[in-house]
Amino acid sequence: MDLPRPEAKSTVAGMSSANPKPAEADSKKKEAVLLVDDEKPLLEVFTAALAPIFEITTATTAREADFILQKKSFKVVVADHLMPGGNGMNFLVRAREEFPHMQRVLVTGYMKPEMLLRSVNEAALFRYLLKPVAIAELVKVVQDAAKAYDASLAKK
Repeated sequence: MDLPRPEAKSTVAGMSSANPKPAEADSKKKEAVLLVDDEKPLLEVFTAALAPIFEITTATTAREADFILQKKSFKVVVADHLMPGGNGMNFLVRAREEFPHMQRVLVTGYMKPEMLLRSVNEAALFRYLLKPVAIAELVKVVQDAAKAYDASLAKK
């Protein structure tokens, strides 16, 4: 299924009617996903796309996200790279240390070779997404990351 791009906000919000899974997901507990980005409009678009499938919590700073992680468990965290008061990569490295099974996705406008190396070695990212992020790609990556979380626990 090809979901609309974020420019068309009305179609993003309307996408749940075209997707039969949300009603199915509502009958059982939704999987928890944390979205971290300082751009509130982007958080709103990501939330609208993911909320029919997942239980979404948002944070606008890495510090706020650190606090939320101490209070609640998440299968997946999606974080923007460049944010005021701390970058997403450093946040994801810390998140890996404390919550190794939680899957980590970095959203960035660019990926330098040294950043790619760090994302693999230190943050052990599940995936990174380059901006502008296609909504269909975001949904698929988060769904795949949630499955990877389940698989990592099964191996325990």
